[in-house]
Amino acid sequence: MTKPIYILNGPNLNLLGTRQTHIYGAATLADLDKRTAERAGKAGFSTVFRQSNREGELVDWIQEAREAASAVIVNAAAYSHTSVAILDALLAVDLPVVEVHLSNIHRRETFRHHSYVSAAADGVIVGLGAQGYELAVDAAVALVQSRATKAS
Repeated sequence: MTKPIYILNGPNLNLLGTRQTHIYGAATLADLDKRTAERAGKAGFSTVFRQSNREGELVDWIQEAREAASAVIVNAAAYSHTSVAILDALLAVDLPVVEVHLSNIHRRETFRHHSYVSAAADGVIVGLGAQGYELAVDAAVALVQSRATKAS
C-alpha cells in the first residue's frame, strides 16, 4: 500500500478565504484539502492534510512523516522565514519535500524573501495561489516515482 503524502500547513492558514483575500485568494483550507486529495487520488496516493498555528506541532508531524509518509508538502507560512526547528526536522526526513506558498514571497516584504524551509525542499512553488498546492502534489508524486525507479 502506498504511503500518503503529508500536506502540512502553518500559522494563520486556517483563516484562508477570509484573511487578506487580495493576497491569499478566496480558497479556504478545506478547499485546498479537497483539491489536493482529488489530485493525489488520481495518481494513486492519499493525503494527510493538517494545519497548526504551533511550530512544535508541525515539527512533530514532520517527524511522524519519516515513517508514515511517501512525501511532504509544506506551507510553513510565517515559520518559513523564522524556523530553524522546522528546517532541521525536514532535513531529518529522507523523503521528497515540496515547499508551497500561495503568494509570491519574493514580491512581498523583504523579510519574506528568505525561507529556511527552502534549504530542505526538493522544489518550491510560489505565487500560484490554490493551484500551487495541486502542482505541489504533482511534483511530490513525480519525486516519489523517480526515487522508486532509481531504487529498483
